[in-house]
Amino acid sequence: MPATLPELETVILRRGASNGAELRIVLNRPERMNAWDKQLGIDLLAAVELAASDGSVRTVTITGAGRAFSSGADLRAGFEATPDGHPDVGAVLRERYHPIITGVRRMPKPVIAAVNGPAVGIGCSLALACDLVLAAESSYLLLAFINIGLVPDGGSSIFVPARAGGGRAAAMALLGERVAAEQAHAWGLVDRVILDDAFGDEVDALAERLATGPTRAYAAAKEQINARVYAGLDEQLELEARLQEEMAATGDFAEGVAAFLEKRGANFGGQ
Repeated sequence: MPATLPELETVILRRGASNGAELRIVLNRPERMNAWDKQLGIDLLAAVELAASDGSVRTVTITGAGRAFSSGADLRAGFEATPDGHPDVGAVLRERYHPIITGVRRMPKPVIAAVNGPAVGIGCSLALACDLVLAAESSYLLLAFINIGLVPDGGSSIFVPARAGGGRAAAMALLGERVAAEQAHAWGLVDRVILDDAFGDEVDALAERLATGPTRAYAAAKEQINARVYAGLDEQLELEARLQEEMAATGDFAEGVAAFLEKRGANFGGQ
C-alpha cells in the first residue's frame, strides 16, 4: 500500500490515478498566486524528493491552486542579505531552487506540468523542467526577470532554447513579455493547449496513461534526453546563480523591485 503522505504548509500532496500511482503536487499559496517564498521552496523540495524516492509513485503532476500555476518569486517576502548587504539570491538558488529543478529532471518517472494559469519567473522554469507541459488555453508563460533587472534562472536559460530555440529564448529573456498558451505551443514550449473547461479531465487522463505505462522505459527515455539535451544543466544552473548574484547587487535590481512593489514603471539607469 502507498505510504501516508505528509502534510506540508504550502504544498498539497494527494494520490490519484490507478490506486495512487500518480502523485499530484499542488503549489498552495493561492492568495499570492503561488509565489515562491522560503517555505514554499522548502515544501516543494520535500515533495519532489518524496516523489522520486517513493516506489509506489509512477508519475507526478505539478500544478497550482487557484488561478495561477505560479507567479514566480515572492518579492514581498524579500531575501536574506549577503555580508555585503545585498539580497542573497545565490543561496536561495543553490540551496532550494536548483535541487527542485534537477530533482524533477532526473526523477526516474515522468513529470507533467499542468499549467492552469500564469507561469512566471521561477514558475515558468519549473513548468519547463517537466517532461510534458499541458497548458490551459487562458494560461501564459513569462520570463519576468528582466523587468526587475535580473536574468533568467531556475534552468530557464537552458530549457527555453532547448524547446524553442535561441532566438525565442533571447526574445523572452530580453523583452520580458507574456507568451500566451497558443503561442507557447507554436514555439514548442508547451506540448498541448487545452480548453479551460476540459483542462482538469485532460490532465487526469494523461496522468492515468503514464501511471499505467512502462515506468522503467519512461525513466530510460528521460536519461537519454538528459544526456543529450541537458548534459550541461548543472553548469548552467551555477552560471545562472553567479550572474544572478551580480545582478542582485545592482542599482537596477533595487529600482526594479521598488517599482514592482510600488506598482509603477521602473526607471532603470543601466547600473
